Amino acid sequence: MNSYGNLFKVTLYGESHQSAIGVVIDGVLPGLKIDEDKIKDDLLKRKPGAIGTTTRLEKDAFKITSGVFNGYTTGSPVHITIENHDVRSKDYSSLKKHPRPGHADFVAYKKYGGFNDYRGGGRFSGRLTAALVCAGSIAKQMLPFKLNHELIQVGSLKDMSKMDEYLDQIAKENDSVGGIIKLSTEPLPIGLGEPNFNKLDGEIAKMLFSVPAVKGVEIGTGFSGIELKGSNFNDAIVDDTGKTKTNHSGGVSGGISNGNPLEIKVMVKPTSSIKKTQQTYHTDSKNVQDLTIKGRHDVCIARRVGIVLENMLAIVLADLWLLDRAKKPFSKT
Repeated sequence: MNSYGNLFKVTLYGESHQSAIGVVIDGVLPGLKIDEDKIKDDLLKRKPGAIGTTTRLEKDAFKITSGVFNGYTTGSPVHITIENHDVRSKDYSSLKKHPRPGHADFVAYKKYGGFNDYRGGGRFSGRLTAALVCAGSIAKQMLPFKLNHELIQVGSLKDMSKMDEYLDQIAKENDSVGGIIKLSTEPLPIGLGEPNFNKLDGEIAKMLFSVPAVKGVEIGTGFSGIELKGSNFNDAIVDDTGKTKTNHSGGVSGGISNGNPLEIKVMVKPTSSIKKTQQTYHTDSKNVQDLTIKGRHDVCIARRVGIVLENMLAIVLADLWLLDRAKKPFSKT
């Protein structure tokens, strides 16, 4: 569907090459002072420009059209819109009959009977994450704790000081690589998350897998934990705040935040649109043909997706934080 959340609810609209994209955010507490510079700063982190990023340069000039008055939220839904300008739709005209491997072109054509907007990936484009960055930026302004992200690996490279040189070589090969982003928070209040079907870790995974190109989400010690015994994996509690000696659980116990920092790793796959010629099925000729993809694409989308992941995590936390506020034990005082 097009919406996420219960009390903090975001509804996303638009396609990559339509006139605009945007988001409606319902549930922002009234009286929150909105710092638009913080939204601009987050959008700037998502923008291309570095080696290995797309040459599509959108202004990302957002406009808040409702829900904010005199700089403060009113309690009404907040609507944010971002116009699309730097589009080259002709680059995608052939994809209706010759879907790109690794993309949603083929399944979208089948699912929607050919009525989907295929330009730039349409509804499935990473372009829409710009609107989610705005929503997450507002969520962060409401939350009483901070979030961070860090790119820790690109392809086979773990020394990020050599990233420019590495990605330049990948670009010369007309290829692409993926990456791993680490997300973390300050220690969270105990209690965020709801058993059994709105668990904190379950909601995080659901949201992060909504980001195009995400193929793996680890919370705490993930697959490498298979080498540990329970006596090593268990996080011993050391004080009344819930602080633990280790944090293999990544800040989540029983689907609920346990008072420690969230620790998450996200694997983003290599960009599917590459300049190297590939062989893939053509729906008209009904055989496999050479495909050389046109357009402007990232060599490594992981280089600028960190802020997207951070802000989508913020959306999840804002929803569960509001729900936790509403479900505190009864008291007449």
